[in-house]
Formats: sequence, structure tokens, C-alpha cells
Amino acid sequence: MKYINENIGFGVFATKFIPKGTITWALDELDHLLEPEFVKSMDKYRRKVINKYSYRNRKGQYILCWDLGRYVNHSYQANCRATAYDFEVAIRDIQPGEQITSDYGTLNIGTAFRGSLKKRTVRKMVKPDDLLYYYKEWDEEVLEAFKHFHHIEQPLLHLIQPEFLEKVKQAVQQNKLPDSIKSNYYDRSAKQKKP
Repeated sequence: MKYINENIGFGVFATKFIPKGTITWALDELDHLLEPEFVKSMDKYRRKVINKYSYRNRKGQYILCWDLGRYVNHSYQANCRATAYDFEVAIRDIQPGEQITSDYGTLNIGTAFRGSLKKRTVRKMVKPDDLLYYYKEWDEEVLEAFKHFHHIEQPLLHLIQPEFLEKVKQAVQQNKLPDSIKSNYYDRSAKQKKP
């Protein structure tokens, strides 16, 4: 981790070569799952921290990472991608010294924002419903990364649930993901319609 600038803050950087298909982050027992009602009950300062450093799962719970995962920054050309299996995977080789990035469009963000446009990109905004529009492209990237999964060292493998490891194996064998990243989408409108 190192400081980037006042606007971005800190970022996470590779200390060694990370091959395509490597697990780069995994949900584990030390991560905090916070219910929306609990977050709403917090004072505005704590809510600001939660909104900055957490993501929301498909149930709408806030996940506050205990590790450096909370400092992984957004990029439209991210080198890591979230999966439907509570972990992120490198979707291309990551070189030593390169920043580790993720597309915040996969994280059920609460408010749209304009991401940094260092490179040309079609997208100009990261939106709460990006999962509904880009899941096919993101699924393809994950599937390609999974083809390398069992041929490289996986230091975080012990954090992955056995049923999810079986899904990775199945994806490679069938050349198709059993579950789309789209399944991570948290539908706020359905939540608001409930009595």
C-alpha cells in the first residue's frame, strides 16, 4: 500500500508478479458484515467511513474489509474482477509495482460517480446498476482467468469456500460460468417496494 495523491488517497500495489487467474482478495471471517439498519443508525462520520470503504453484497449488507482490500481503487481497465463466489481474481497478469484495481461497477455502490479517465473508455460514470449492463463482458473475463486458476500458485486458496472451488472447476470443464457476476446485484428498488 502506498499514498497516491490527495484526491485518490492510498492504493494497493503488487510487490511481485501476480499471474492471471490468481485470487487477489477473498471474503473471510474477519470482514465485517453490517446490516443497512445498523449503518443508518450510525452518526454521519461513521456512515461516511462505511460508504467509502465498504461494498454491498446481493442482500444489501455492507461488507467492510478488514485488510488492504478496502484500499483497492477503481479503474475502468481494472486488472482484477469480482466473481459470484466471494472473491476477486486477476483477469490479466499484474506486474511488480503495478496498482491492483477493481471496477467499482461490480460493488453495488450507492451513488454514481465519474471515474478517472486516464485511458480512453466508453464508460464515463460508475453507476449502481452497472452489473446489469456489463455482466456479460465481466463474466467472460472471469471465465478466461479461471482457465489459469489451477495452474498457478494460489496463496489465498484456503479462504475460498469448497462449494465455490467446485464452481470454478465446473466453469473450466464446461467453459461456462455456473453463476454470473450479475447475481451479485443488489436491487434497491425491490427493497423499497416491500411493505
